[in-house]
Amino acid sequence: MSNPFVPHGNFKWVVIDGREREIGDSLSKLGIKVLYTEKCADLYDAISFHPDILLHPLGDREIIVAPNVTPEFIRKLKLIGLKVKIGQTFLKRNYPYDIAYNVARLGNTAFHNFKYTDPVLRESLEKKGVKFLNVKQGYTKCNMAIIDDNSFITSDKGIFEVAVSNGFEALLIEPGGVFLKGFEYGFIGGAMGLIGEKKLAVTGVFNSHKNYEKIIEFLNKKGIEIVYLTFKQIKDIGSIIPLI
Repeated sequence: MSNPFVPHGNFKWVVIDGREREIGDSLSKLGIKVLYTEKCADLYDAISFHPDILLHPLGDREIIVAPNVTPEFIRKLKLIGLKVKIGQTFLKRNYPYDIAYNVARLGNTAFHNFKYTDPVLRESLEKKGVKFLNVKQGYTKCNMAIIDDNSFITSDKGIFEVAVSNGFEALLIEPGGVFLKGFEYGFIGGAMGLIGEKKLAVTGVFNSHKNYEKIIEFLNKKGIEIVYLTFKQIKDIGSIIPLI
């Protein structure tokens, strides 16, 4: 099955952090419609709007959201034509009780710490025939910048080792170099998202990252066009997630 994080052909909508209007404006100028998240008051501020924390796209116009996202946000998802399923796990402030929906998908494979995966999400993926690879990192989607159905960039050695041993192609980079307010650094997966075939939208520039040259080389090797949405430091906004 296709990976909902890897759009094929034309698509209309993405969802991003509701505070990130500059990035949203840049996406709009590219002809992409932007849905903004609303704050989940049960989470700490830095991630309280992050889409990769609040929801998980299943593909085929289906999406799972945490039961404590706002009713207004659920209404907006339905208005753009999505079938919304409500998860079982209420998000809470502290790790690991904020990671239930932060699952990364490559093709028909899901990566997560499945001890904490929401059961509704797990069952939905099982029905779609998705294979599960367990990793220790709970912020899995945050820490995987998905490049295509078989490759990604991560700063997590555990994710890297599990993926490579299962035939995936990955670039392991050093942690840091990604801005996240209130923290030493954010994660690279949360700083970008595919917005078309081989087209990667990035929240800023990679220059501040120690592995800048390796990242650019890897993306060039994979034939990826980089779309810079700002020319500031790359910033973890909880991913840019294609919806339809």
